[in-house]
Amino acid sequence: MLKYSRQRESIKSYLDTHRTHPTAETVYLDIKQEFPNISLGTVYRNLNLLAEMGEILRISPGNGPDRYDGNAAPHYHFICTRCGRVLDIDLDHQSQLDELAGEHFDGKIVSHITHFFGLCPECKLNN
Repeated sequence: MLKYSRQRESIKSYLDTHRTHPTAETVYLDIKQEFPNISLGTVYRNLNLLAEMGEILRISPGNGPDRYDGNAAPHYHFICTRCGRVLDIDLDHQSQLDELAGEHFDGKIVSHITHFFGLCPECKLNN
């Protein structure tokens, strides 16, 4: 059993209330206000632990630092190729994709992760 940690609980709570998909550094800077002695390493360790436990999502946009999402339910993300912003897409999870992919794969598909790329609304406006 995992030992309770106020810092980890605070990080999880922070992610549950922030839908901006923050980086570890952003989480660190905000959590540091509540826990002045917390280190960036502690934030990274707790984010990794929470992701491994399936309580949060780690999003690797490919062109910058990982982002974190307190919503661990299956859903889709949009990643802006200009500013790097990560946004949720309001689209029901397409579980039939697992079945479709399984028809072309000898193993067993149990889930999928899909990221959409392009320009976010702000970058599209300023294009």
